[in-house]
Amino acid sequence: MHTTRTVPARPVLLIALTSALLLTPDSATADPEPPIRESAGDQGPARAPESATRRALTAPTTGFTDTTRGYPREQVLTPDPVDPADRSVKLGLTPYHAIAPRLNALQRLGDRVSVEVAGRSAGGHRLYLVTVTAPETTARARAQERMRELIENAPAAAAKSREIKAGYKAPVFFNNNIHGNEWEGTDASLKLIEQLATAKDARTKDLLAHSRLYFNITANPDGRIAGTRANANGFDLNRDFVTASQPETRAMRQIEIDKQPAVMLDLHGYVNGTLIEPTTPPHGENYEYDLFLKNTYANALGMEAAVNGLGYTPAKDGVEPAQIPFRDQEEGWDDWPPIFTPQYAAFHGAVAAHTVEIPLAVNNSLYDSLPVAELRRRSAVNTAVAGAAIRATLDFVRNRRAALIADQIEVFRRGAAGAAQVPVSEETVPGVPGIGPEDVYTADFPRAYVIPAGTNDTAAARLVGHLLANDVRVSRASRDLRLGGRTYPKGSYVVDMRQPKRGLANVLLADGRDISDKVSVMYDISGWSLGRLWGATVVPVTSGSLAGAPLKAVQVAAHVGRVAPRGDLRLRLTDPQEIAALNSLLRQGVPVRRAADGSAIVPASARALATEAARTHDVVFDATGQKGTAPLRRTRVAAAVTPGELFALREMDFEVTPVSTAVLNAGFDWSSVDVLFVSAGLDRDALTSGARTALDAFLGAGRGLVGRGVVGARLSADTGLLAAKPVEGNGDANGVVRMVSSGPVAAGAPDHSFVYAPVWFTDLGPGVRVEQSYATGNPLVSGHWRSLPDGTGGPAAAAGQASVVSGPRAVLFGTEPLFRDHPKGEFAQVGRALFTMAHASSG
Repeated sequence: MHTTRTVPARPVLLIALTSALLLTPDSATADPEPPIRESAGDQGPARAPESATRRALTAPTTGFTDTTRGYPREQVLTPDPVDPADRSVKLGLTPYHAIAPRLNALQRLGDRVSVEVAGRSAGGHRLYLVTVTAPETTARARAQERMRELIENAPAAAAKSREIKAGYKAPVFFNNNIHGNEWEGTDASLKLIEQLATAKDARTKDLLAHSRLYFNITANPDGRIAGTRANANGFDLNRDFVTASQPETRAMRQIEIDKQPAVMLDLHGYVNGTLIEPTTPPHGENYEYDLFLKNTYANALGMEAAVNGLGYTPAKDGVEPAQIPFRDQEEGWDDWPPIFTPQYAAFHGAVAAHTVEIPLAVNNSLYDSLPVAELRRRSAVNTAVAGAAIRATLDFVRNRRAALIADQIEVFRRGAAGAAQVPVSEETVPGVPGIGPEDVYTADFPRAYVIPAGTNDTAAARLVGHLLANDVRVSRASRDLRLGGRTYPKGSYVVDMRQPKRGLANVLLADGRDISDKVSVMYDISGWSLGRLWGATVVPVTSGSLAGAPLKAVQVAAHVGRVAPRGDLRLRLTDPQEIAALNSLLRQGVPVRRAADGSAIVPASARALATEAARTHDVVFDATGQKGTAPLRRTRVAAAVTPGELFALREMDFEVTPVSTAVLNAGFDWSSVDVLFVSAGLDRDALTSGARTALDAFLGAGRGLVGRGVVGARLSADTGLLAAKPVEGNGDANGVVRMVSSGPVAAGAPDHSFVYAPVWFTDLGPGVRVEQSYATGNPLVSGHWRSLPDGTGGPAAAAGQASVVSGPRAVLFGTEPLFRDHPKGEFAQVGRALFTMAHASSG
């Protein structure tokens, strides 16, 4: 066990307390600012503009097309308009509008600095990638790209390549400001780039001759400007790497794929003393963790020495010594989910990757309460600490380039060969103290995954497209395929798990693991599975050979959208893209009717519009003899929801007006909406009497409610809409759960869902329908869900209980069907619920 420091059951709280108790000039009365550990109920209502959603949904995913051009690759950047309200200004840091001029000046300093635009943020701001390296001719750049491709695509040959050993430049990636109100990594990187651009010493020349340094100057310009953790869509980008729903995340993903860094640093704030990964258990089971731990720990020691060597002290500066969680804590700051930048980087070949939490908080309430002089003092300290961590990493890379590249090659070789992982131990990872059985996590990789044709092809195409965007290799059967004792039809997709990035393929597709008995607390989500939650059928094949199989590698997923050539048309509403297609038709005035099974009936006269919708949304309109019952109409939603839920509603093309307690108290025109969706930020008791009367009148007139979690259930109870008692499970619990669907709202839904702070419903009154229930036994498939100390709130208590219920005037969800884009296969449940409740008053 890691026993260097005595740690309580919730070490995250210890870190927060340590930070809060530091007494520095002007800070003795400051509010404590703990690190962010998310929970299901800590998000306020979403207010993101619709333009940010559109930008995120339509932003192209493109690589760097000029990978064979020489260096430098200079360009003159057009300056942004000056924004005096930029929150960086108060801290004495670089405002976003000053970055482009600064980069222009840095490029003029010599021939080492190049700038590219890696994409745009959800708010429309440019994302700058700076490369610092010794100049390269076009021929030299092409040779570097050829070696990079060999390392990934032919690692066994790369391991023997003398050219790679002698001449491959180690790629190093520094990611800054992914949380917008954790600013200083950007400024530290800009200062270092300036130093590297002109330094004449031998160490710098040697470093730049043998490495390429990539700096994502600000990963979150929206948040940097606004002083928010999230981007313009309200998304925490450091939770988005599994699904890559945001353009900033997709840009970072493409940097990882195209540049293939062996080492990366993600600069954050604020934990005092400076927190430097590697982390506490549990460790991601799909990594080649022996290689990752060896290098990440070694670099952490160098960064620790550099940070402590700055000479800051608790008494003089309020700065505690740096800490390495793997060594100094038991649990609570883990690397289990691949949603964080360093953990995701490991799947693209990073063998040393770190979150670095710089020490002195300047954000949130402290930004407004501390004097400007104190804020700037803290920011200067933080910038120096970030700079020290970067410089130590550069020394690490310069000294260990060959070994780092060899280990990256070994990561890809194991994947391509189907080699066994190497469990960590003091023997397999010498030099890392304190390794114990609590650190050993390995995966059982199947031989392949099959995504069969003919079972929700829209969802299958979406999943395959996502795998390909993550650089996972996928093939397609050109005829019927026999594998693992089962026959799959022509057109089925196969993910051969003998590929360089098998860890990433498995982390996206596997069920995951129930780790409830492994640790008492997790830092963030504990379960995820696109195989279970994205709506496609995914079959793991544990044995068999792919030799001679009729498979052809694909670069894009095949389009599946089609329209029957004659007759009326039926659109299943079991996928979010089908909901979006329906909404597009309703916007255009197509007279759509609802079928008894919950699907949508489109008249033959609208075939041309249906064809366009099928092409746009990649959905199928089948021929039908049904005529439908009630007409469906355009549905306008008032939504007091989380940012992720607002994004998902707009992704399904609903017309959404964000609301909250404050919005309703300011006066709201209820005639502008048809249905209310509530999960966060609306408290009926906090409404003015007029706002409460207007809300009750809207719901009393038969305009229905869709509620999620305890907030939605409370509003239902307060207004007497649905006779159901909500029961709260453990608020820390989250993961993938088995479900049983039994009602029309959940018709066609996957048999798995996602929960965070799960809720279930008992004491159901007359007329209340159970739409979906937690499966009997232990419903948790993967994640972390324990009973509370009194024995309640666990999965056994939830087993067999109603998770989604409905009545004439309300639908209530105890699950998280729109959580962070994870359970896309569940989105349509919410769409069906909104259509049902919007039409409640018309029968």
